[in-house]
Amino acid sequence: MKKISFFVYANIALTALFTLLSLSFHADISLVAFPVSLLFTLLLAYMTVVRLLRKEGVVQLPAIRHALQYEPFVYISAFVLRRAGNAAPPFVLDLAGALVWVSLTLVSCVLLFLLREKAVPALGRWSEIPVEKPACTTIRSTVRRVGIELLEWADALVQAVFMIILLNIFLFQLYEIPSESMVPAFLIKDRVFVFKTLAGPKFPLSAVELPCFQNYKRGDIVVFRNPHYRTDRKAEVKTVLSQFVYMLTFTLVKTNTDENGELKADPLVKRVVGQPGEQLMLMDGKLYVRTAESGEFREEPADASWAAWNLNELSAAERAKVEWLPVSEDEYRSTLAVEAERRSLDLAAAKDECMRLAALFSVLARGGRVDADKVQALFPADKLAFYKSYSETYNLFDGYTGIIDGRLVRGEEGIVDLTVKLLSMDGGSQWFTDFMTSWYQNLDNLSSYTEDGAVSGSHLVGGNLYADSLFRLNVMVKLAAGRIILRQAELFLSGAADSGSLMNDEKLVRLYEQAQALTDYIFDMDQRNMPVFPADDEAGNPRYLPAGCYFMMGDNRYNSLDMRHSYTRHQVPLYAQDAYSMSYYTNIEPQAVDRGLILGKAGLRFWPPKRFALPGSF
Repeated sequence: MKKISFFVYANIALTALFTLLSLSFHADISLVAFPVSLLFTLLLAYMTVVRLLRKEGVVQLPAIRHALQYEPFVYISAFVLRRAGNAAPPFVLDLAGALVWVSLTLVSCVLLFLLREKAVPALGRWSEIPVEKPACTTIRSTVRRVGIELLEWADALVQAVFMIILLNIFLFQLYEIPSESMVPAFLIKDRVFVFKTLAGPKFPLSAVELPCFQNYKRGDIVVFRNPHYRTDRKAEVKTVLSQFVYMLTFTLVKTNTDENGELKADPLVKRVVGQPGEQLMLMDGKLYVRTAESGEFREEPADASWAAWNLNELSAAERAKVEWLPVSEDEYRSTLAVEAERRSLDLAAAKDECMRLAALFSVLARGGRVDADKVQALFPADKLAFYKSYSETYNLFDGYTGIIDGRLVRGEEGIVDLTVKLLSMDGGSQWFTDFMTSWYQNLDNLSSYTEDGAVSGSHLVGGNLYADSLFRLNVMVKLAAGRIILRQAELFLSGAADSGSLMNDEKLVRLYEQAQALTDYIFDMDQRNMPVFPADDEAGNPRYLPAGCYFMMGDNRYNSLDMRHSYTRHQVPLYAQDAYSMSYYTNIEPQAVDRGLILGKAGLRFWPPKRFALPGSF
């Protein structure tokens, strides 16, 4: 009896303390937390102190048990309400509230154990209220019985819902895969079990978290909060509420939208590919890793075991489950061919050809000369570009291509129009010469630059393989453009073709095919490559992922918007030291993920049953 009294008074003291911690002086939703806590504390005090400890004889123990069962749910709700307002409480207040909630939850569980049905007769003081069975069935008794049944069902449902919420916050959660970024490990609609306790789960809308005992290594598949989205107070409240709805509906209803009303990609399921203390680079589909101890970039062979570059290589059964193949077999082979051509490009020979093309075009050009400072303005620099969106593309070779009223429309300002302008306008020959030769003006001894050997060093333009690859790609595009412009100029001036019949020339067709391969590669290279991350400091010294930070990518690399990318694009030159550099629109902006955003490792893939798998077999 003394034991029960001790825990009853301890429970009331804890709930009263929690109520005081729920006070708010802001005119918003946080005001509701205090009356909710206070009313339930008074109810608990009446039922456990007045009715249980002081009343002699028959006591309604089932009602007391129900109140104790609801206690953790009511106070965690008050905890969320107190923090759902416009102003965040101090961390100390959050910590105190969390510690008190944990304590009162434990005490209520002890009381439920002491007051369990089997233990009551042994106490010798209380007895359950007997259940009276009606002697005969009447309409009134039937309605009463149905009402009781409905209340019991509602009670069971509410308790189940709250229990699921608590389990999802602190123990485990089920996630549905929304995209194909992790094919073949996960397909759309696969459901994954994630154990969260070891990952240090946080109390809702606060910075208070349980201790983190989980370690992550390269190759682990993790679920984490998307760091691309806003994390201000309003956004976090909306996220928490949407997560509750998501949990309550067993992952069926998603209401978490961004400021534009679009459904958020949050949380994300990706694979850890970079760990604290590492510097990364992705080139030609290969992951390179450098540490302070190694000093040099080395290829990470394990990445090839899960990175999926060519889904056409999957078995027929696996391919049938994939909704979209981002590249065809021919497109992938073309990608490999462009990369091989880039690696073997002889820069000294490229310089000689650029000079030859410029000299030949100067003979054909009909315009006069202009002042040197006016040459670059003859053709807009932003048209030396490659751009691709859902509704429109632009590249130097084809000009604009867009979808208008459901129809494919080709515009102007492509290389055909450029050829006509350069042939006829004053300064056209000067512009073409500068365009073809500007890339090597700041470089000496071109034959010393090679992509053979290490992936960083002075033999690479820009000091690393990624920067060197963009430099070489710029040269390749210029060579392709120069060959096309010269051939078109020859055809125009010979009268062999006009702008509508150029593609009757077999040589020009082959040149355009080569240009198309380059264009396709540039459009997709942000999925294929990533610059050095974290970037070196201004003095060229390497920087590494900080302690507690990781880098994640999807396995289906051509179809994964992950930590390599931002959600916006901007135009950048392929080689900034070239005044006439080709440029492209990129969303490459690598970002590390703090361990605090990681919700846990992906455990069982449990649904659909035919795809059941343990983590080691993903």
